[in-house]
Amino acid sequence: MAYDLIIFDMDGTLVDSEPLANRVFYEKLQPYGLPPEVDEAGLAHALTGLSLPSCFTLLRDRYGLVLPADFEDDLQAETYRRLRSELQPIAGVPAMLEAVATRKCVASSSELDKIALSLDLCRLSHHFGPHIFSAQQVERGKPHPDLFHFAAAQMGGHPPAGCAVIEDSLPGATAGIRAGMTVFAYRPAGDDAAFDALGCRVFRDMAALPALLLA
Repeated sequence: MAYDLIIFDMDGTLVDSEPLANRVFYEKLQPYGLPPEVDEAGLAHALTGLSLPSCFTLLRDRYGLVLPADFEDDLQAETYRRLRSELQPIAGVPAMLEAVATRKCVASSSELDKIALSLDLCRLSHHFGPHIFSAQQVERGKPHPDLFHFAAAQMGGHPPAGCAVIEDSLPGATAGIRAGMTVFAYRPAGDDAAFDALGCRVFRDMAALPALLLA
């Protein structure tokens, strides 16, 4: 393959967790004054790809939400409950991972325990082993490049030019480009303009990715 290391985002790229997590987040915010004009889709658009601390900062700065100290614990408990009962891999991901023989890791805005649980629930853990990395481990999450640089260093010091990043969100794609890596943007429903402008290689079907990584 043309790359030495493939760095996968997780939520929305490997596992179909984003609709589930966004629904829980939206439901849990209702008692705390989320403006009525902000619907579930709008909230999802604002928060997708961000770490949880970055989500809370955005909610405070944009909407003036002041959340109680136990909000995160309550949110996480319900999110994990839904993950355990509903989570599925993204269509085509299991076969795609079998076809990609290059070294792989996960670099996600989610917490380490959520990454491990999600991969396990979707029977994807064996493709990555211990090679999972979280925004918890770096000073700045996506859209900053820190997490991808950290992952490449932990995987043996791979230079950015030899790394491919697989992402579905604009913050994640921005982080990959800023890291100096090639970004393959998974956009099954279109909405490509911002990703094209960044210089991403856009694709719509996970079955196409192995061949794209060879090109």
